[in-house]
Amino acid sequence: MAVFYGVEVQSRLFLGTSLYPSPDIMTAAIKASGAEVVTVSLRRESAEARAGQGFWKLIQDLGVRVLPNTAGCHTVKEAVTTAHMAREVFDTPWIKLEVIGEEDTLHPDIFGSVEAARILTDDGFQVFPYTTEDLVAAGKLLDAGCEVLMPWGAPIGSGLGLNNIYGLRAMRSHFPDVPLVVDAGIGLPSHAAAAMELGFDAVLLNTAVAKAGDPAGMATAMAQAVEAGRAGFEADPMESRDMAAPSTPVMGKAFLA
Repeated sequence: MAVFYGVEVQSRLFLGTSLYPSPDIMTAAIKASGAEVVTVSLRRESAEARAGQGFWKLIQDLGVRVLPNTAGCHTVKEAVTTAHMAREVFDTPWIKLEVIGEEDTLHPDIFGSVEAARILTDDGFQVFPYTTEDLVAAGKLLDAGCEVLMPWGAPIGSGLGLNNIYGLRAMRSHFPDVPLVVDAGIGLPSHAAAAMELGFDAVLLNTAVAKAGDPAGMATAMAQAVEAGRAGFEADPMESRDMAAPSTPVMGKAFLA
């Protein structure tokens, strides 16, 4: 069981709600994943025409916890404004903070993220910041009031997996008591399992499921991978070594003259 801002969740898989071929396929994938937390963009909800009400009703009927995000925001002002609107629409203090600094890689603007996180925390938000595996940036986000960190595995939507195993392992080691969620870049169940084997508390993904030939089937596979990876981590795996070590005992072995 993982805990985020005092909220306990059984499933360590967070799932996004964009890019699915249809609402029915999205619903089936979320149900198959067993996810208790889903991310939602405010852009799916229309403040005037209320065009997003059908979508919002689907999410409500699933009985999941919503983690609104500031996806697509490139400035502090834009992210803060979007967060306030999201809190009004979705009635939650949770916000996944994204302040994008570079268009091609969707690399987070760390300086802007820290500034926005401080503003939002002071305004009563519980911030889940999208960041890199940089330890200095992580420390500054924590100083700004964040109690959760969401480092990327690879650029959003790339499916490349964990590009910097060393950096992610170092982050887990440096912040042993901080809930850490690998966010972005997961493409295969093996990537999700690898993240959990490093000791991360959860994985957030979207494209890998939404763009799969069988989204519900992939959601099931991702859920199983997350569980397997976490179980492996908790089982205290053996240390790797460069040389072979016999698995069959040699004591009492017969020697022929």
